[in-house]
Amino acid sequence: MAEHVLDHPLAAHRLAELRATTTGHERFRHLLDELAGMLAYEATRTLATESVSVETPLGAADGRRLTTGTTLVVPILRAGLGMLDATIRMVPTATVALLGMRRDHDTLLPTLYADTVPARLDGCTVFLLDPMLATGGSVALGCQHVLDRGAAAVHVLSIVAAPDGLAHVRETTPGVEVWVAAVDPKLDDRGYIHPGLGDAGDRLYGLLDS
Repeated sequence: MAEHVLDHPLAAHRLAELRATTTGHERFRHLLDELAGMLAYEATRTLATESVSVETPLGAADGRRLTTGTTLVVPILRAGLGMLDATIRMVPTATVALLGMRRDHDTLLPTLYADTVPARLDGCTVFLLDPMLATGGSVALGCQHVLDRGAAAVHVLSIVAAPDGLAHVRETTPGVEVWVAAVDPKLDDRGYIHPGLGDAGDRLYGLLDS
């Protein structure tokens, strides 16, 4: 598994504000969106393109455009939705599918409750979105799910990861690439990244009744 940590002062600036307890929902959504766009920009360097000729005001120019029908973006609900708009702005030819996962608070294991991923993904590059790569259970399940359906390549985009989660994804789905803005030291006894930024879903959208 290849791991990439976004090393850029503009990303670091946004991440510091994202972590702060004083950052409210609206600003949190904005910062997460911007960081997701930066990660998507880096993670999409190897996307397939094709030659194209375009007319400029002064004549013809050779160019390249993304090959359509080969890229799928999959946010893991609900927090992954906060990264979706930025990713598809970067990859306007992509299609979108959703995976809903729920983590058991006792076992920390994920279960799948929603799935709109096509049955066949032959030759498709998948970008799996989840802001927090904590235990790695949800991300690993998502990776295996799209690989089983024929994805040719999988890129995981997360804002913050923990070493345990990276190790789990490395063990279970070694062929994927992971792109993160930071790797924090550890998980706490609840399976939350420490120091992290809290529950990304709650900070994006507010508390939900359990």
